Amino acid sequence: MITEIAPARERESAAPQQPRKVRRAWDEVPRWQIYLPLGIYLVFTLIPFYWILLFAFRPAGSTSLVPWPMTLDHFQKVWTERSFGVYFQNSVYVGVATLILTTVVALAGGYALARFEFKVKRAFMLALLCSQFVPGALLLVPLFQIFAKLQMINSLGSVILAETVFQLPLSMILISGFIRNVPQSLEEAAWVDGCNRFAAFRIVVLPLLRPGLIAVGSFAFVHAWNHFLFALMFLSDQSKQTIPVGLNTLMSADSVDLGALAAGGIVAAIPVVIVFAFIQKWLITGFSAGAVKG
Repeated sequence: MITEIAPARERESAAPQQPRKVRRAWDEVPRWQIYLPLGIYLVFTLIPFYWILLFAFRPAGSTSLVPWPMTLDHFQKVWTERSFGVYFQNSVYVGVATLILTTVVALAGGYALARFEFKVKRAFMLALLCSQFVPGALLLVPLFQIFAKLQMINSLGSVILAETVFQLPLSMILISGFIRNVPQSLEEAAWVDGCNRFAAFRIVVLPLLRPGLIAVGSFAFVHAWNHFLFALMFLSDQSKQTIPVGLNTLMSADSVDLGALAAGGIVAAIPVVIVFAFIQKWLITGFSAGAVKG
C-alpha cells in the first residue's frame, strides 16, 4: 500500500495559522520606567493627606511623625467649641437644596435644548458656553444687590440660588447631550400608545437618564459643599455659615490651630469622599455620555 506524503509546504499551509502577536510600543518599555514615575506621583499625592491625618490625630504639642498615641481632642474641639456641627448642618442643607434645584431646572432646560428647535437656540447655547468663562467673583456685586432688594442677605436661600445659577449652564449642556443619546422614536412610540409628552418623558426617557442625573447632581452638590465665596459674602451670621467659612475662622492673623484645622478639613472631606465612593461608576458614565453630543 502506497501512502502519498504531502510536501512540507502544503502541510504548513493546511495547518491552522496561529494569530501573530502584535507587539505594542509599551510592551518593550521596562517595567521600572512605568512604575517609578507612578510611585513618585503616588507619594507626592499621599504625603499631604498623611500630613493632615498626622495633625488631626496627633496630640497638641507633639512633634512625632507618627500619630501615636492617637487622640480625638481636635475633632471634639472643632465640633463643639468651633460650632462645626452647625456648619455641617448648613452645608448639608445648601448642598442638597442646590442638587435638587440644579437637577430639576437643568433637566427641563436640557430637554428643551435636545428636543425642540427655535431661532435663538445656537445663540443660547453659545451664551451657556461663554458663561463658563465668567469667574464667580464677577457675580458678587450684582447678586448682592439683587439679594439685598429681595431681603435675602444672611439667608441660606441666597447661597442656594447663587450656587444653582452658577451650576446651571454646564448642567444644562450635559443633560441635553445625554437626552440626545436617547432615540426620539422611543417617545414617539409612547405617544402612539396614548401618552402625552410629559408622561412619555417620565415613563420612557427619565429612567434612561439616571447616570446623567447622578453626574449633574453630584457635581452640583460637591461644588456647593466646597464653595467658599458666596457663603462668605452673603452670610454674616455665624449660625448661618457653612463649613468652608468655618474652616477660615480657624485661621487668625496671629496664629493657626493646625490640629483643629486638620480635623475640620477631614470633617469637610468625609461627605465628598462618601459621595464619590458610591457614585463613581455613574459619574464617569454620565459625564462621558453627556459630552458625546453636547
